[in-house]
Amino acid sequence: MSRISRLPSSLLRAAACTGIAALTLTACGSGSGSGTAKAGSGSVKVGLITKTDTNPFFVKMKEGAEKAAKENGVELSTAAGKFDGDNAGQVTAIENMVAAGVKGILITPSDSKAIVPAIEKAKAKGVLVIALDTPTDPESAVDALFATDNLKAGELIGQYAKAAMKGKTAKIAALDLAPGVSVGVQRHNGFLKGFGATDKDVACAQDTGGDQSKGQTAMENCLQKEPGINVVYTINEPAALGAYTALKAKGREKDVLIVSVDGGCTGTQAVKDGKIAATSQQYPLKMAAEGVEAVATYAKDGKKASGYTDTGVTLITDKAQDGVTSKDTAYGLDNCWG
Repeated sequence: MSRISRLPSSLLRAAACTGIAALTLTACGSGSGSGTAKAGSGSVKVGLITKTDTNPFFVKMKEGAEKAAKENGVELSTAAGKFDGDNAGQVTAIENMVAAGVKGILITPSDSKAIVPAIEKAKAKGVLVIALDTPTDPESAVDALFATDNLKAGELIGQYAKAAMKGKTAKIAALDLAPGVSVGVQRHNGFLKGFGATDKDVACAQDTGGDQSKGQTAMENCLQKEPGINVVYTINEPAALGAYTALKAKGREKDVLIVSVDGGCTGTQAVKDGKIAATSQQYPLKMAAEGVEAVATYAKDGKKASGYTDTGVTLITDKAQDGVTSKDTAYGLDNCWG
């Protein structure tokens, strides 16, 4: 992706940086999450707010938004919370972007419910608000949602795990995200649906925050509780790699099936290496690019994007199972992110 220059104006920099101690905001110094796609004075302004600026998923999302901003001749401002769950930081970002005159805001909500009042205030001022990846609660709080069908993503790996077990009794560990986060709930429920199971069939459930070290700890806890675990569902690939590390330490890495969601390059390589059996690949670059295009269209002709747009999901594995549609890791690595 080509790099896009930052705004040189110290006045614009000062205005954008007002009151954002909790946030890394566009053009506010050299922080890893800051950046602006410059399109000239008087251009349409678009804001992108991600959960963090360090997760490779959101880094790729930002790249997609930057490229689309350049192609559509709009000016992109970006912001990110200090950590996943930093709702206060996202609220501040919305307020600053509205004050700066953005035409639309793209956001991956850290807290699907708590962010809604700030979104409603932005919409009341004529700002188009589009959720990326993570729906708000209620989903109708935003004008539109561009995201993976997370229920389907979970369902695909659930179907795969069921087929791969070939009739063996499953003892399932669920390494989840955090309570009440819609993405985590949907993926978890989708996995159970695809596997033909319920929460009563889960031998151990632990929250990981999608973090690798927490995924390792969660797996260690689950093995203590139920040493016979043979199927591990994980919210994402960092958690899956943490689980693999814990299993390897116990000499169990070859007899426990790990399935996950994301499709990042590191995670897809882990599928190729046999650490993860299968993953559902999603496409953050596409989410952001389509979001920027939607704001550009709104600025041009007043047409608002609405409803849900599915940005796609593909099951990636090198050990295909009958009755479960998948593609191999060659395809996965060609289309991965991070």
